[in-house]
Amino acid sequence: MGVAEHSKSTYLELQRKKVFRYVIFKIDEKKKEVIVEKTGGPTESYDDFAASLPESDCRYAVYDFDFVTSENCQKSKIFFIAWSPSVSRIRSKMLYATSKDRFRRELEGIHYEIQATDPTEMDLEVIRERAH
Repeated sequence: MGVAEHSKSTYLELQRKKVFRYVIFKIDEKKKEVIVEKTGGPTESYDDFAASLPESDCRYAVYDFDFVTSENCQKSKIFFIAWSPSVSRIRSKMLYATSKDRFRRELEGIHYEIQATDPTEMDLEVIRERAH
């Protein structure tokens, strides 16, 4: 499974320039590569991001989480989320599972990875706990 050049450059814009709050990627089975499905601007919330993931199909996503530490420092951590809802097709789950490591290696600078099969496994509290 390849990774579209646009996918890498969009991730770098999120990581380095903070152009996006999140990027959702999907596998284009015809092209056999990971492509950008959707991006969210810096003002979009975590709820906007979560609502953008399909209820019954797999996706990869990257979310830039901003928070303030107990020392009152502004920090940012980038999360890679492998979204694989339990109701998605077996073939889709297999495809995303087998392609994940290859895609993840293309994205340097990820701080945390989350595997989620339902929204509770990646809700904001989970993200907050992992970031601290």
